[in-house]
Amino acid sequence: MHQRQDLMKSDLDALMEERGLDGLLVFGHAEHNPPMYYLTGGGHVSHATLIWTRGRTAALFHNDMEREEAARSGLTLISYSQYDYEAFLKQADGDPLHANALRYRAMLEDVGLTTGRVGVYGTYDVSAVFGLLTRLRRLLPEVEFVGEPREDSIFLRAMETKDEAEVERIRRMGQITTSVVERVRAYLTSRPVDESETLLREDGSPLTVGDVQARIRLWIAEQGAELPSGFIFAIGREAGIPHSTGTPSDPIRLGQTIVFDLYPAEAGGGYYYDFTRTWSLGYATPEAQEVFRQVKEIYDRLLNDFRPGQPFREYHRLTCEYFEAKGHPTPLHTKAPLEGYVHSLGHGVGLNIHERPFSSLISSDDQQLRPGAVFTCEPGLYYPDRGLGVRIEDTLWMRPDGTVEVLVPYPYDFVLPMQGEGAGLR
Repeated sequence: MHQRQDLMKSDLDALMEERGLDGLLVFGHAEHNPPMYYLTGGGHVSHATLIWTRGRTAALFHNDMEREEAARSGLTLISYSQYDYEAFLKQADGDPLHANALRYRAMLEDVGLTTGRVGVYGTYDVSAVFGLLTRLRRLLPEVEFVGEPREDSIFLRAMETKDEAEVERIRRMGQITTSVVERVRAYLTSRPVDESETLLREDGSPLTVGDVQARIRLWIAEQGAELPSGFIFAIGREAGIPHSTGTPSDPIRLGQTIVFDLYPAEAGGGYYYDFTRTWSLGYATPEAQEVFRQVKEIYDRLLNDFRPGQPFREYHRLTCEYFEAKGHPTPLHTKAPLEGYVHSLGHGVGLNIHERPFSSLISSDDQQLRPGAVFTCEPGLYYPDRGLGVRIEDTLWMRPDGTVEVLVPYPYDFVLPMQGEGAGLR
């Protein structure tokens, strides 16, 4: 942990100097809060504050009840109880917002951060932070509190490449992901099918999207992972809307495309994995087979073309050009298309499910596939009015030698043969 902190300190201090920041102020819990998790390593530390002063030691302010969890961070610890809140409240004539600002002024004074530019980060109640900073600016007029655009924040910059220990944690999440995907595949293909080509539950009633989603949640939890950002299991028309999570009452039927996008994270808000497969149970229509063939063809081409140091957006552009040549709308020449290829090619993956590098056509030149980048490749085609959607996605690693590795390989089968009773109806 100490070696990791030394690397983080070096990286962050360099980025802070580049951006003219004298300190960082991070609010919120250590779990499910990427900036705080990145600096502390996670753990059950709630309502914490971390103050990072450039060139000096970071201080983690915490409640006494969580002192042992806080100590695991390896940071300098300061308990909130060292500050007499009742005295601040009296000084503030009973105004709790002003009392909290007085406490924070004392905290910043104690770490020597009373002038300069201070970046503000974390996941916390916006109203509480806004109110605090409004009062604090009056109490510390020589401090400028700074917000950054998320896509270019100092933390997403620092997280943009991963060391091998981080990659192995992401890979482990990928192994959990694909093991659950395999269980879902086995379950679906084992179900009996009635005369209307609908899969059946154990009690003989129609199997629904909601039934399958419940199993996915259970199986992820059994593996010790979490779904803080949800997941997608959608069939038919809903599969044609990229971020539709699926309608729970929809029945599972043969011959309809299923988009299964699973992106769990380590328990406590750690590293994510991101993965999608598209299935059609029993058989697929000729149109769906052709759409899948095209998506798989560009996916394979991209996997062979990725090179270190290239702007990620250029691969998105290549994907748009390929799909347009096949007659599909794309963002290249259609503003906000609702069918065809409607999203960007991929994004970084780490403590955030979406982080640098981003691949949209407006992403900056410096969002490159650098050695150490962990990112997704997820081309797709969507036609909701035709009840059709196809996406293929893997999480990839640009290795230090410049080669690209699929972190956890899994089959790309589109049509899944049914094994249950009634599977041969068609």
